[in-house]
Amino acid sequence: MITRLMMISAALALLPCALHAQSIPGALPESAKALAAGEWPAYGGTYAAARYSPLTQITRDNAKNLRVAWRWKSPDMAIKAAKSEVGPSRANESTPLMVGGVLYTSTSLSQVAAIDAATGETKWVFDPKVYENGLGIPANDGWLHRGVAYWKNGDDERIIMLTAFAQMIALDAKTGEPVKSFGTDGRVDLAQGLRRPVDREYYTMSSPAVIVRNVIVVGSSVMDWWGRRPSPPGDVRGFDALTGRLLWTFHTVAQGEEPGVETWEKESWKEAGNANVWAPMSADEELGYVYLPVSTPTNDYYGGHRPGDGLYGDSLVCLDAATGKKVWHYQLVHHGLWDYDTPAAPNLIDITVDGKRIKAVAQVTKQAFLYVFDRVTGNPVWPIEEQPVPASSVPGERASKTQPFPSKPAPIDIQGVREDDLIDFTPELRKEAIEIIGKYDYGPLFTPPSERGTIQLPGVAGGGNWAGAAIDPETGIGPRSSRP
Repeated sequence: MITRLMMISAALALLPCALHAQSIPGALPESAKALAAGEWPAYGGTYAAARYSPLTQITRDNAKNLRVAWRWKSPDMAIKAAKSEVGPSRANESTPLMVGGVLYTSTSLSQVAAIDAATGETKWVFDPKVYENGLGIPANDGWLHRGVAYWKNGDDERIIMLTAFAQMIALDAKTGEPVKSFGTDGRVDLAQGLRRPVDREYYTMSSPAVIVRNVIVVGSSVMDWWGRRPSPPGDVRGFDALTGRLLWTFHTVAQGEEPGVETWEKESWKEAGNANVWAPMSADEELGYVYLPVSTPTNDYYGGHRPGDGLYGDSLVCLDAATGKKVWHYQLVHHGLWDYDTPAAPNLIDITVDGKRIKAVAQVTKQAFLYVFDRVTGNPVWPIEEQPVPASSVPGERASKTQPFPSKPAPIDIQGVREDDLIDFTPELRKEAIEIIGKYDYGPLFTPPSERGTIQLPGVAGGGNWAGAAIDPETGIGPRSSRP
């Protein structure tokens, strides 16, 4: 487990940073201005999720002179030493924010810390003690968290934390104290107010919220298989950033008379759940739109109980952040059977195609496709073709007959299993490899799970996963393709 943050500095005196605000095209939202000034105010740098910094102090020429300036030890370590019943952490996946010379990070146990970026000194730590609720290990990934969100209104600066076991907490960024006017004494219970009761053992949070136009947009991490029926809903909600009041709810499984309910045949929408947004989200601060990478409905590998395509499972969904109303959507996997849930915050970038400037959104996926859309209209930038895929041999299962294949760009990883891809260092190894895969079903991308087992490539960890992709807006370079 990674337990330390490390700050690296240059051993030699370097020239002052050359800040290139102009490198980010168009009028800059506040978060982009902060990025250009050397800050990192959101999980992906800004809510555009480019994961790009325009700073130039560290170069290929002076990188060899970097040395460790300080180390910071996670406060989780002391808790684990004193409370063995807490159990192990899976990893430290937090990306710290940096605002005003202070780093803000979550820990695997849902603590929040503020750290002086120059010295590594801990300024404050807030421990919500969610590990003391007697529920054991959180759902899905266990003790794991990816970060916090920052919000400012005048002199009011807050850190918003979504904890394991579904608490949303607003902290004063200067002191680490809960903001008493937010929710109930600084907390909102996110397991309450959903369209059906949820068991906290199957419902948690592992990624940070996004905050757009004073609305905190919140996803969740839901158990991927039937822990209990009906399954917890993966609905996405918007809360007032000042008070914590619920403003809207978007049903990721269409309900009742809502558009898309017809894709849940045999009224399977009544029990199906999951279809949650466990990954980080993105937002266009100028448009006021938020982009949701929605995951697979319950169950990941079997959908006989949910015939139909199942909107909005495995989809990219654009909402108006102020109202929660859907602007557009595109389903990336129909009737998901592979755990190919949409795994990362999509990248927002302006591109030029055939001489036309397009506000684009690019979504990297586990199946190794990069889907690119006009982020205003939802229209594909390049054609996406519905292509036939193999049928399921599992009794009661009815896989989708087609899946969407982007014509551009090329896949970022190998797709499907072919004998041509097996090792051939010697004829004996080649023969053995063929014998091994012959015990299982295999084939092109979207070959369904089978009773004797299917070799799936990419696997459940994906081509792309939660770390997502990065874009350099100066050069236009993004994810590279592995095949021509």
